[in-house]
Amino acid sequence: MNQPSGEELKACCAAAYSSDIVALLLGESYHPGGTALTRRLAVGLGLTPGARVLDVASGRGTTALLLADAYGTEVDGVDYAPANTALAQGAAQAAGLADRARFTTGDAEHLPYPEGVFDAVVCECALCTFPDKARAAAELARVLRPGGRLGITDVTIDPTRLPAELTGLGARIACIADARPLQDYTEILAGAGLLTLRTERHNQAMLRMIDQIEARLNLLRMTAPARLTAAGVDLDAAPAVLEAARAAVTDGVLGYALLIAERTLD
Repeated sequence: MNQPSGEELKACCAAAYSSDIVALLLGESYHPGGTALTRRLAVGLGLTPGARVLDVASGRGTTALLLADAYGTEVDGVDYAPANTALAQGAAQAAGLADRARFTTGDAEHLPYPEGVFDAVVCECALCTFPDKARAAAELARVLRPGGRLGITDVTIDPTRLPAELTGLGARIACIADARPLQDYTEILAGAGLLTLRTERHNQAMLRMIDQIEARLNLLRMTAPARLTAAGVDLDAAPAVLEAARAAVTDGVLGYALLIAERTLD
């Protein structure tokens, strides 16, 4: 079987993360730690009112709207899925934040912004899904002003110990199969001129999200099994995958991390 191309992988991830079933399973924030971890990320970035921020892989706008509302920043969100862009822009209008939060459809590996225009860039639970991580890192660095900061929260793995249940296309879309060890992320960023200032482990956030997904999946299994089947959720395989993910976190194979980096001065 031929491996999917980078463009096919991006399209597949975009379709998955713009589906209503994924929204039901993951909740408001599509990443472990939710808005509490986003706020911790914002503190690490030192955000101030009026700062220009880019949210890469902005999804339905949860992170971008939080940063615009709670920190008074000017936020641009970019996402590969047009459906997410439309939903995020609608959420901004409903929240009265359309003047400070704007959303665009675009590719993280080819960001549609000039060089050096953002004071900060955030990317939550998404670098792990980008097919060309080095290219994406170079783009994140390019749009940052010199001295600007990048904040990432993302899945980490030990690829030598990843169980079979957590490999393949489905696991890649679930942010696992192509995640990297934390050290690899820092090296990828360093190659783009981004110096890592701080890293934190938040593996318990991953365990809490697995528990939440399991609870929501069980509820949907009882109340809307046809929706799960139509969305391609394998109800027979799901329990084993969730248990494998939980065991992988406990064994230190799978985790979640926060990372703050800075674009080095030119």
